[in-house]
Amino acid sequence: MSKTLLVTGGAGFIGSSLIHKAVAATDWNIINIDKLTYSGNLSSLSEIENNPRYNFIHGDIADMDAVRAALETYKPDAIMNLAAESHVDRSIDDPSPFIETNIKGTFILLEETRRYWKNLQLSSPDKAKNFRFHHISTDEVFGDLAEIDGKKQFFSEKTPYAPSSPYSASKASSDHLIRAWHRTYGLPTLITNCSNNYGPRQFPEKLIPLMIISAMAGKPLPVYGTGSQIRDWLYVDDHVDALLLVLERGLPGETYAIGGNCEKTNIEIVHGICSLLEELIPEQKSQNISHYNELITFVQDRPGHDARYAIDASKISSELGWKPKENFSSGLRKTVQWYLNNKTWWKKILDGTYRCQRLGTNI
Repeated sequence: MSKTLLVTGGAGFIGSSLIHKAVAATDWNIINIDKLTYSGNLSSLSEIENNPRYNFIHGDIADMDAVRAALETYKPDAIMNLAAESHVDRSIDDPSPFIETNIKGTFILLEETRRYWKNLQLSSPDKAKNFRFHHISTDEVFGDLAEIDGKKQFFSEKTPYAPSSPYSASKASSDHLIRAWHRTYGLPTLITNCSNNYGPRQFPEKLIPLMIISAMAGKPLPVYGTGSQIRDWLYVDDHVDALLLVLERGLPGETYAIGGNCEKTNIEIVHGICSLLEELIPEQKSQNISHYNELITFVQDRPGHDARYAIDASKISSELGWKPKENFSSGLRKTVQWYLNNKTWWKKILDGTYRCQRLGTNI
């Protein structure tokens, strides 16, 4: 019998990529519950919206009644929680939505899942035994990654938490809730902490799509500080492969760090994008510049900006056999080409018309 997977936040960047992969690679029924905040975009799922194995619910994980109704109606075999506010700059300007969704929402989702799972233990013991709650988190919960005795360090599953922003603090809080519900109640949970994702369908406020779209429009390319901040970059399709692998083969109570083994400074990223645009669309750049990189503009650094993130993904590699398929060169080229080929998708975001979208089922 086909499984049912409930995905929260499935209209977002990683969530929509996950749903595309799950629909293509499995025979599961996929239920997507999303609040459709500013970054939720049903256009990212337009290719599968009529698939009989996919259903969308317009709902909020911080709404107890909506969560309970979804669980009772669809009776999922697993839950993957990707619903989150995730933009650092926005969390600095106004932390309240991050507390509401990332902490309160996770708490309500956990409590309703615990209630549902306890009932499963009575009505369907085998289903309860195989049930999984997979919480998708970030490497930002670990804070800044400093050298020790001149040696580079890497985040792992054992790295202490030291969040720097309201966003990362709210995600750290949600991770702690997941572990507590496993330890105290026995809920079969999994946690993954990933490095910076990039790829198709990423909301234009993030670094890579922002730079691509701004350069195409001849606008300045704002880079914080000197652009020396280092991140470990992970192509989104590689990430969702890892997520589905952890869901099926990961051990309850365990945490898995997922990284692309690809450290780049922000300024390297921006120069790489400019070079690709120079190769792919040299004729479209503004007449007052000779190369796209002339648009780079350095701006005041973000408060509390972490200098470096990098993940040691050896656990998921050795225990589950996962490794990223894309290197950064191939992944960035695919990403730039996708934004060049899908102008309608991001133009609807820029002009706001993407918000006029079908709201799906309300339960």
